[in-house]
Amino acid sequence: MTPLSPSRTGTGGAGASAPAAPPGPTPAGPGGRPRKRPAWSWPSAGGFAVFVLPTLAVFTAFVLAPILWTLYIGMTDERATRPKTSFVGLDNYRLLIQDEGFRHSLWNTVIITVIVVLLTNVLGLAIALLLRKQGRLYSLLRSVYFTPVILSAVVVSVIGRSILADKGLLNSTLVSMGVDNPPGWLTDPSYALYSVSGIMVWQMLGFAVVVYLAGLAGIPVELEEAASLDGAGPWQQFRAITWPMLAPALTINTVMLMISSFKIYDQIAVLTNGGPGTDGTATVAFDVVRTAFSEQRPGVASAMAGIMLVVVAIASVTTLRLLQRREANL
Repeated sequence: MTPLSPSRTGTGGAGASAPAAPPGPTPAGPGGRPRKRPAWSWPSAGGFAVFVLPTLAVFTAFVLAPILWTLYIGMTDERATRPKTSFVGLDNYRLLIQDEGFRHSLWNTVIITVIVVLLTNVLGLAIALLLRKQGRLYSLLRSVYFTPVILSAVVVSVIGRSILADKGLLNSTLVSMGVDNPPGWLTDPSYALYSVSGIMVWQMLGFAVVVYLAGLAGIPVELEEAASLDGAGPWQQFRAITWPMLAPALTINTVMLMISSFKIYDQIAVLTNGGPGTDGTATVAFDVVRTAFSEQRPGVASAMAGIMLVVVAIASVTTLRLLQRREANL
């Protein structure tokens, strides 16, 4: 008997699809080599323009252009009371380097930055270790510590002034305890700069606590349990496990605290207005505003801002690289 052809069987009817043809060879280019699809094409270029160019335009308009304009104004003798402006090159920068008042303000800024970075990191880590437990009380305490962060610097400074004023809450408490002559926390040059630094620490402490709590939450519990089984005490666990794994949190806190401290202005204006004395607590940011608006010398003020930009950039990049190198070596 002659075998049925596929067209007469149930598996090869008209409704069955023909087997797919094998893919053809990739078109060959010059020299017989297969062509490669270009990594860049007009659709990808259009996507780049749609998603990147608006961000680049906003960055240029609101960040890069003001920086460049400030650097240019810093090389002029512009004054608000004089319409004519002349280009003076680096004369303003030379004047500031030789100015004892500006050097004093720069030194005050450095002192505040060191105090804020060190104290906030130490206290923030200690409080985070105490508040890492779960429970309603710990959640409430975490919220309380974070409250100054969400308040404006002016509000925090007004509260701090009501506490540290000569007849404020702190001195009234000291008098009631028998202290006859309590210190002038904001009026005595020996205490004023440290009092301002303390208010800054109080405001930024909640931020550091939250960052360290996030870092602690990322530490595997198994590591701590294994260390406990091996006989490691709390201090040994902290040195061998907790502290090394908190390196990213330390980097974030240090850089953010450093930048915030270098640009401190509101606290100075509300608490001491640059005093006591002539420049007891004046910082570079405070001097920039005072020189630009009170003395109406925007050229010199822009030069101050340019110097501060360089100092902050060098300090931030150096600190960031050192801390990232520590992270890589862990």
